[in-house]
Amino acid sequence: MDPLRYFNVCSGGSAFLVIYWLVLISQVGAFDEMDRLGFLQQKCVDCHSGPDANGGLDVESIKSDFSDPRTAIVWARIHDRVVNGEMPPKDGPSILESERSAFVRSTQRWLTDSEKKQFQQKGRVGARRLTNLQLERTLHDLMGIDIPLVTEIPVESRNAEFNTYADSQTMSHFHLENHLKVVDLALDEMFRRAFVENDDHWQKHFTSKDIARTRDRCREPEWIDDRAVVWASQLIFYGRLPATTVSSSGWYRVRFQASAIKKPSGHGVWCSVRTGQCVSSAPLLGWAGSFEATETPREYSLDVWIPQGHMLEIRPNDRTLKQAKFAGGQASNGEAEPQGVAGIGIDWLSMERIHLSAHQEQIRSLCFEGLEFRDESPRLDESTVDTVSQPPKKKMRLRSTHPKQSIRHSMVRFASRAFRRPIDEAEIENYIAFATRNFEESRDLVSALRSGYRSLLCSPRFLYLEEKPGALDDFAIATRLSYFLWSSMPDERLLTLAQESKLRDRDILKSEVKRMLLATDRGKNFASDFAAQWLELNQIDFTEPDTKLHPDFDLIVQNSMLEETHRFLQHLLNENAPVSRLLDADFTFLNSRLARYYGFGKTLTSDRVELFSLKAEHRRIGLLSHGAVLKVTANGTNTSPVLRGVWIANRILGDAIPPPPDNVPAIEPDIRGTTTIRELLDKHRSDPSCASCHIKMDPPGFALENYDAAGRFRESYQVLKEGKLRNGEVVDASYSLPDGQQFHNLEEFVRLTASKPEKLAKNLAEKLLAYGTGGPVHFADRDSIDEIVSDSQSDRFGILSLIQATVVSEPFLTK
Repeated sequence: MDPLRYFNVCSGGSAFLVIYWLVLISQVGAFDEMDRLGFLQQKCVDCHSGPDANGGLDVESIKSDFSDPRTAIVWARIHDRVVNGEMPPKDGPSILESERSAFVRSTQRWLTDSEKKQFQQKGRVGARRLTNLQLERTLHDLMGIDIPLVTEIPVESRNAEFNTYADSQTMSHFHLENHLKVVDLALDEMFRRAFVENDDHWQKHFTSKDIARTRDRCREPEWIDDRAVVWASQLIFYGRLPATTVSSSGWYRVRFQASAIKKPSGHGVWCSVRTGQCVSSAPLLGWAGSFEATETPREYSLDVWIPQGHMLEIRPNDRTLKQAKFAGGQASNGEAEPQGVAGIGIDWLSMERIHLSAHQEQIRSLCFEGLEFRDESPRLDESTVDTVSQPPKKKMRLRSTHPKQSIRHSMVRFASRAFRRPIDEAEIENYIAFATRNFEESRDLVSALRSGYRSLLCSPRFLYLEEKPGALDDFAIATRLSYFLWSSMPDERLLTLAQESKLRDRDILKSEVKRMLLATDRGKNFASDFAAQWLELNQIDFTEPDTKLHPDFDLIVQNSMLEETHRFLQHLLNENAPVSRLLDADFTFLNSRLARYYGFGKTLTSDRVELFSLKAEHRRIGLLSHGAVLKVTANGTNTSPVLRGVWIANRILGDAIPPPPDNVPAIEPDIRGTTTIRELLDKHRSDPSCASCHIKMDPPGFALENYDAAGRFRESYQVLKEGKLRNGEVVDASYSLPDGQQFHNLEEFVRLTASKPEKLAKNLAEKLLAYGTGGPVHFADRDSIDEIVSDSQSDRFGILSLIQATVVSEPFLTK
């Protein structure tokens, strides 16, 4: 008899027969697909049926076809809810433990076997292309160039937790067109750097008078007492320096000497350095850095990318300073000084064109090994050339006695590096033929090589990571590892280990992880790269705090917040700190501006971010009290325990909170007298469809209620009354965890949560595996996650140890 039909018949008859049959099949382990569906029909259909089903789960529409990726997700959620005793609910149908165990065992085995079968056929993840950041860094390392390229590529969609997910990546004619544009920009820079000597040797020195205003009523600095002076003001583009406008895009080392004027008591004058055209038709400014000017003149140095036609803007940019008012939107000589505002005086400024990457000989070695460069530039009268600020340019030409052989050799060498594995001539014969035809038509070796390199960089073998279903080969491991930790191509050491077939050795892999993260310049970017998506720090500009509610918040504070979190994570990684330190660390990284913003007074005097020990009176602890985290989890105006709770549950605790079902209404103000978010949520949780998720996300959300939308601690909610900020209702950050343990503030919540490091380690392992492999963690990966956590246990679940254990896990080493 059909088991599903049997269940439907029994549901209107004897419950005894149903229970007896369930107990019988659980004992013999005979739960099959129809039995699982029958279990749901019997136990869940009353609440989970039709378009208005609780939680949006209609058991009558559940499929068992794994060609639909949602099938495994739905069944995994059902499995977890049953395992955790959340379903059936206490007031729902009764269920014997033998029934629950049989369903769980059967579903677990079926899900795991079905997914692994799919993995064997297609792999865990689909075809994965380079992200925008990975493409930029790969072109940089491949060619030895350093120009920004990400800004030339369309912004990636945010439809997945990480942009490395293969299933969320798109490819269209528009993407291909932009890819070709970026490739051309990179090739142009590489050939320019290789063939024009002394092109970038440019430097210039400016006196204070050179950069001060030459007319009244403008936005340049005043010239007072042999200094270029900029006063504290909110006037846009005030402090711009037209003399610094560059004629060519590039990296510039900017050095200047400055001091504070009329500085406030207790601290210096915090200033920003930005770049832009500084005109109303181009209002955007690029961030370059910040510094705190003191009464004693100091020299500052910044390496800044400045696009062609852009200039520097240097100005006080601390909103706690009194701001000067200028009539008519322009600054007039002598107008600000009587207003008693602070300012800065610049004594001199110099600019020098530099490169952050390879020098010319290295670029030639990378891309033109074995070819001869010959100087064919005309002779110049050196007496008429300023050889200090701008030496004469030399135009070089490629020479080869056997040009076609040189094309073949160069193409194979370039392809091996671009495709990240050894390549023989036969594999790229069509590309070689294309470049050779170009040479036969043009008789120009440079043009032929450029066309050949261009064709290779448009190949799927460059743009996509080359992986086949099953165990990865050593070169695929090298590539996956380098894009995981560096977001770029493997270096020579990794490729050599791959060539020697040593990258499946666990000890060697772990050793490489340590080398790559701790002993290379590339490794210094991992913490910030990963945190940008894991913690959504790349969304910090998405909202801007309301200046009426948060008048002290400014760009200097925001960028200091980002640096605080980046330095904190890098420190934990360097020390292989236990994962629990993410939450309960009694230290952070601050400069004097951020310390003052947090309300720590004069505890710091440096404008450089440095280690800072936290005490009880600071009311900060671990990552969750970082300003950057608090800002990205709020909307700029107010806070929501729901939004912050979901973020912490999903990102930190590993308590996956799915999006709310369509049939669950949003939380709306209750006009019948409910006044607080706590009361609103109490009413909301009375709906059974909501309670199961809110029991996980409300506790961490309320734990952060003492921190406002701009990251400052508060005892009371702030409200605007008659244009002034007033203290509103007292904040109540107390709540209880799902197991009933009570807490009254963030510190108590953190102590309770950090006492379960295995859970934190499991969540971080899942995030690392997803980010590194390009696909979410599947049900079939759960045993591997447990092994990763177990592998790092001897190091107290150290963060570096978790990364190493992730890299040697089966899912990481498998397509």
